[in-house]
Amino acid sequence: MIEISHLGKVWPDGTEVLRDIDLTIRDGEIYALVGRSGAGKSTLLRCINGLTDYQSGSLKVDGREIRSLSRMEIRQMRRRIGMIFQQFSLLERENVYRNVALPMKCWGYSDGEIDRKVRELLELVGLSEKADARPRNLSGGQKQRVAVARALTMDPGILLCDEATSALDPKTTRSILDLLMEINKKIGITVVIVTHQMEVVRKTCEEACILENGKISDKGSVKDIFIKQPPSLLRLLGEERMKLPAHGRNIQIAHLLNHAEEGKFLGQMYLELGRAFPVVSGKIRDFRDDMLGIFVINVEDEYLAPVTAYLNAKGMDWRELPHSCGEPDVEVEP
Repeated sequence: MIEISHLGKVWPDGTEVLRDIDLTIRDGEIYALVGRSGAGKSTLLRCINGLTDYQSGSLKVDGREIRSLSRMEIRQMRRRIGMIFQQFSLLERENVYRNVALPMKCWGYSDGEIDRKVRELLELVGLSEKADARPRNLSGGQKQRVAVARALTMDPGILLCDEATSALDPKTTRSILDLLMEINKKIGITVVIVTHQMEVVRKTCEEACILENGKISDKGSVKDIFIKQPPSLLRLLGEERMKLPAHGRNIQIAHLLNHAEEGKFLGQMYLELGRAFPVVSGKIRDFRDDMLGIFVINVEDEYLAPVTAYLNAKGMDWRELPHSCGEPDVEVEP
C-alpha cells in the first residue's frame, strides 16, 4: 500500500511543486495520477520510488516512510518497484533478451535464474520470438513491451508508469493498456499510471486523482469522477460546463450501457412512465470493458417524484444538477 499524507515538495529555487498531497493507493489497484504538463504528477511518482525527496508530510510504501530510509534501504526498496517511461530506455547495442535480463545481472542472479525469468516474462508480454532482436528492429509497442518485461524481472509489488503510452499510436496504446490490465489481474501487482490522456484512465484505472498546480483538485473512483464531471476534469478535457434549461428540473443519469439492456434504458423509462423527457445533454465514453453513458434530461416539477422513484428502483446513478451549471468556472491560479 502507498499512503501519502500532507506531502509537500519544493525545488531548490523555492518553487513549490507539490502541496498538501493526500491519497492512498491500495495493493493490487490500478491508480491514475492525471494532469496537464507541469501539474506535478511525475514529481509525485519520483517521490514514491525515492528518486526525489520531499520536504514535508509523509509518504509510506508498505508502511515504511521513504524519507527515513537509508541509501541501502532505498536501493532495496526499489527492487519492489518497477518503472516504465515514455521513452523506452532500452540499450540499443543489446538484444531483447539481454535488455530484460539487465536488472537481474546487476543484482547478481545466476544464469539459470535469469534465463528462466526472462523467457517467462517474454512469454507474458508476447515477445518470445523476439528474444534475439535488437531494439532498432522493433515497433514502438514492442519496445514498450520489452520495457514492461524488464520492469517485472525483480518481481515488484508496484509498477510505476510515467506517460508510458504518450509516444504510441492509439491502437498500440490500447494493446499496452490491455497488457497492463492482464499483468495486474494475473499477478496482482499495483499499477500507478501518470498520464494526461483521459482515455487511458477510462480504459484502465479504477481510482484516480487530478492534479493542478501541484495540488489535488479531485480524486475518487474513475466512474464517480466522470459522473460528477468536476471543473478540474472539464479543464483537462478542454470542455465547457453544459448549458442547462432554466425551467424544470435537470436530472443527470449515468449508467453502463452493457448493464442497462444495451443502452435502451431511457426508452424503457419513457415507456413505463408514459412520458418522454427531452435530453439536453448526452455523452457516451469508453469505460474499461464497457461504455459509460451520461445523460441529462429535463423534467417538469410534477414529474420529478415518479422519475426519481423509477431511477432509485432501477439502482441508477443520478443527481439533480443546479441551473447554475451553465455559469463559467472560476479559473485556476496560474
